[in-house]
Amino acid sequence: MRTRAAALCATAAVLAGSLIAVPAHASGAAPVPKVAWKKCGTREYPKLQCAAVRVPLDHARPSGRQLTLALTRVPHTASVSQGPLLVNPGGPGGSGLALAGFVASALPRSVAGRYDVIGFDPRGVGRSSPALDCAPGHFAPGRPDPVPATPALERAGLDRAKSFAAACGRKYAGLLPYLDTVSAARDMDTVRRALGAPRISYFGYSYGTYLGAVYAKLYPARVHRLVLDSIVDPSGVWYGDNLGQDYAFNDRHRALMAWIARHDAAYRLGKDPARIEARWYAMRSDLAKKPAGGKVGAAELEDTFMLGGYYNGYWPYLADAFAAYVHHKGTGPLVEAYQNFGAVDAAGDNGYSVYTAVQCRDAAWPRAWNRWRADTWRVYAKAPLMAWNNTWYNAPCAFWPTAPLKPVDITNRALPAALLFQATEDAATPYAGGARAHRLLARSSLVVEDGGGNHGITLSGNRCLDTYLSAYLTDGSVPRGTGAVDAVCAKTPDPKPLTAKTARTASRGATLHGLLGFRR
Repeated sequence: MRTRAAALCATAAVLAGSLIAVPAHASGAAPVPKVAWKKCGTREYPKLQCAAVRVPLDHARPSGRQLTLALTRVPHTASVSQGPLLVNPGGPGGSGLALAGFVASALPRSVAGRYDVIGFDPRGVGRSSPALDCAPGHFAPGRPDPVPATPALERAGLDRAKSFAAACGRKYAGLLPYLDTVSAARDMDTVRRALGAPRISYFGYSYGTYLGAVYAKLYPARVHRLVLDSIVDPSGVWYGDNLGQDYAFNDRHRALMAWIARHDAAYRLGKDPARIEARWYAMRSDLAKKPAGGKVGAAELEDTFMLGGYYNGYWPYLADAFAAYVHHKGTGPLVEAYQNFGAVDAAGDNGYSVYTAVQCRDAAWPRAWNRWRADTWRVYAKAPLMAWNNTWYNAPCAFWPTAPLKPVDITNRALPAALLFQATEDAATPYAGGARAHRLLARSSLVVEDGGGNHGITLSGNRCLDTYLSAYLTDGSVPRGTGAVDAVCAKTPDPKPLTAKTARTASRGATLHGLLGFRR
């Protein structure tokens, strides 16, 4: 982890000069939008209510074209409310509508009851309108092998990236210049006004931590509570952060191999993690030539196993599929795992469209493909699991049709006490990002899950972490340490191999990770 942190610090030194303060927005203000709530409860979250709010496409022209944001709410039940608690699952591109129900039900009743828990689909996402879908079926099975071992494979990857960027430009030319994190943060303040609240509280996971930090930079006096879980490194937005992910996901994949080795009695793949990893890459090579069930080739296999880097609750399912293929050439479990974890549906197409639109607009990306190629091969030499997969995922930004903005400097000395959560072995948002955000947010406290590798760690079964969260949301109290970390919690135990009983049991962690945002 020290090596990874050092690499990220080096990236930070390069990018620090390109950070900017947030530009002021228009002096005029749009009329306060009205919110009309209606019941929309589900079996899982029966108390949910739904509404919509109109926001300006361009906040510098508040009376111009409007967009519609979809909202959900679980109303407070306490006699005295602490106001709205906006929740965001990350992405960018993740829908937050169901997350409101989850957060309200996962927090202790005495804590959740103090807030109106508000979920929202950011501009372009889900039930908000218009919702993006640049190229339906972009991730349909049958994609080329991500590792461009031949010029033809590299051309195929480049053609896909260029065509996706061009499709977005054709379909959404008038919208793409306004899909960015600052605009989304300004939307949140429009929601605050619509709710009639002088201040809001905010609870964001993953990319949602950057969105929350940007909101706090824009409107520090309008923040009541700020919770950031699994924190984006603000110094690497976004090219550097994605390179850092590659190393971290490779480490997390090797943790899965070590876990399989410890459970050799269940999987019979051996007790040497390195040899198990070699068998995994042999499986990948086989699938590149003959996809399982005609669907799961090399790209789809990587997409499927990448989910194990986000949440170790998926490890038993992935290990079962891996073992079935190695021992019996059984393709059914691999196809099932892909359908459960790796396949992209229409909501995923929407999420990816927003992901690229926001990340490509938020910050500059290299325009010279030679830079991408050299950086990715350099990473691949040490961390092959998703180096090229991640590059192709983000490659449309090399050809994006709108000019980039500059990253926001989230440094904040005007903010009330904030509470940050970070696992030391998180792959999607490596530990260095949480440590750096803690230094930049002057009154923040950092709670660390020591040895934990999941992405999104609160409300996922760790009682120690959740105790700090509940105390903060109750009365604003935060732990204060004497060093770089304010409190440490032991990690949630690793899962056990599946049994007939556990295969049917949905944990709170699995529910949360099914709701967290697309890719980040």
